[in-house]
Amino acid sequence: MSGPRALLRERTAVYLLFFLAGAAIGTWTARIPAIKERLGLGDGQLSLALLAIAAGSVLGMTVVGRLVDRHGSARVMIPAALAQGGVLVLPAHAWDLASLAGALLLFGVVHGVLDVSMNANAVQVERALGRPVMSSFHAVFSVGGFAGASTGGLFAHAGLTPAVTFWSAGAVIAALAVWAARWALRPAPEQADGARGRAGLPKGIVFLGVLAFCCLVGEGAAADWSSVYLSEDLAAAPGVAAAGYAAFSLMMTAGRLAGDRLAARFGPVPLVRCCGLLAAAGLGLALLAGHPVAGVAGFGCFGAGLSCIVPQVFAAAGHRDPAYAGRSLARVAALGYLGFLTGPVIIGGVAELTGLPRALAVPALLAAFVALAATALRVRAEERAP
Repeated sequence: MSGPRALLRERTAVYLLFFLAGAAIGTWTARIPAIKERLGLGDGQLSLALLAIAAGSVLGMTVVGRLVDRHGSARVMIPAALAQGGVLVLPAHAWDLASLAGALLLFGVVHGVLDVSMNANAVQVERALGRPVMSSFHAVFSVGGFAGASTGGLFAHAGLTPAVTFWSAGAVIAALAVWAARWALRPAPEQADGARGRAGLPKGIVFLGVLAFCCLVGEGAAADWSSVYLSEDLAAAPGVAAAGYAAFSLMMTAGRLAGDRLAARFGPVPLVRCCGLLAAAGLGLALLAGHPVAGVAGFGCFGAGLSCIVPQVFAAAGHRDPAYAGRSLARVAALGYLGFLTGPVIIGGVAELTGLPRALAVPALLAAFVALAATALRVRAEERAP
């Protein structure tokens, strides 16, 4: 068993991976306008290119689970982390729409592989520590995204090209990956235990994926529709409209920073139940109030409520049967990411029929469903034991 010093290093290695994964996404998003302008792309063409990231991520998540279970999470996540810095550079050197889509497809595949493998390693670190730490890893991903977006914005403000931005960020990401490689946990292979469910996965994994889907529908909806709702339906000023998603993001990060202590004190099932109710009530009451201030506060409560749910769902999936952690997390992550992608589309479709305020009740109702289904996260005590 690892000593306290080794456990601290292994935990730090996972923090580094989550940070660099978030930083890669943040850096890319900050330079999208410059890439669009350089290639002369229209909005529709850019949407097709961005779809390649989504397709690549789902593809990477789908194929990596078996590799993680067979070879171990460390042997997959370290090469993926190194590759993440390399593939970040490719979009800056695209010469047309097709080459950009190809570069982004590869970027998405690598990101999907890294996402599943680092979450699997995070579950193993959590088991070694014997206490919840998953929420803090996901909080660091958010911090990395903010750092990447801020850095990309500074490079853009300085008039530097996307190529300079991506090469600089890629070098930092590669350095962090090398650092993580030195300290990463490399556990022995696990033996399969427990009943198998659909597709040979541990029982209940698909339903955990449904819960992740419900939560990430809400995240996608908040990202794409919060400012539109505040601006067009509540006639909020542009600054107030932007504050809706800012409040959502800030409270989500804060909630994840506190999530490990809350999970250790109350357990994952009560925590997820309370978080689901907070998300549903916060957004629902804000929609009923119909005031810009209430809207900003409601999206803040929505972010705080959703903050701890996905980390606990991922942890439950990984602990359900450690020998199948990679495949379980791959299924849950893919379903969750599908929710993030389709959430804005679902809201837009419902809004066409009923109006945006009623459409935004959909993620509130999904959060309430997650609260009611929180018992699906229950894990046997021996599964969480180191």
